[in-house]
Amino acid sequence: MSDKIYFEVISALGKKIRVTKNYWNKIIETKHSLMKGKEALVKETLKKSAQIRISNKDASVYLYYKKINGDYSCVVAKHLNGEGFIITTYITDRIKAGKEYEAN
Repeated sequence: MSDKIYFEVISALGKKIRVTKNYWNKIIETKHSLMKGKEALVKETLKKSAQIRISNKDASVYLYYKKINGDYSCVVAKHLNGEGFIITTYITDRIKAGKEYEAN
C-alpha cells in the first residue's frame, strides 16, 4: 500500500482536493464498495458539482453533489488552508442537510 497521492483535482470551489491510494482503498473496501472503479465520477463530482453544502457539524467539511441517473454522487471533503482531502464518497438518493454554499 502507498501513502502517495492517488489523485488530485481542483474542485468547483478552486480547492485542490486529494486522496491517497491507502485512503481510497479504505473507502472502497470498508466504507462504500459501490464506489470501486468510480474514480472518474468522483473527480467529475468535485469539478462540476450541481450543488455544494457545508456540513452542519463542521464548517470545514463540504459535500459536493452531482446528479446521476435519478440519484446523486456525493463527495465529502475537508478544506484546510486552501487545499483539502476526501473524507468519503457515496451514491445517495437525496441531498443531505447542511448549509447551501453560496459564493461571495
